[in-house]
Amino acid sequence: MKPFFTPFKGLGILALLALAAGCASTQNKEDMLVAAGFKVITPSTPEQTVKLKTLANHKVSQVQKNGKTYYVFPDAAHNQAYVGNPSQYQAYQQLRLERQEAKENLEAAIMNKDAVEMNQESEMNWGGWNGWDGTE
Repeated sequence: MKPFFTPFKGLGILALLALAAGCASTQNKEDMLVAAGFKVITPSTPEQTVKLKTLANHKVSQVQKNGKTYYVFPDAAHNQAYVGNPSQYQAYQQLRLERQEAKENLEAAIMNKDAVEMNQESEMNWGGWNGWDGTE
């Protein structure tokens, strides 16, 4: 019986996971920022809109205002920004680290499963043969 999960399917699954992660990465960042306590701010003045557009889009930037440090993740397409303080930024960094570790654990599990299935398939094809001539 042919196994359902082959090494090539495993590579395909990894490729799909990478593609999905790339497509969803911006939304995931936004979700993680909100989970870390960042507030969604919509510019209310033309000056704020200009300032928002000067920041690197979809990248957290450190900003100083009135002697305080803020972290800003602009989303110019939606005319908004995610703004947090240093402790919220640390929480965001921790969430990113946990997400990366989970992704690596998933990839390792898939690769280990592929290796086990390849080994099992090899044993099914060659198991019990000590030589090519059929003798033991």
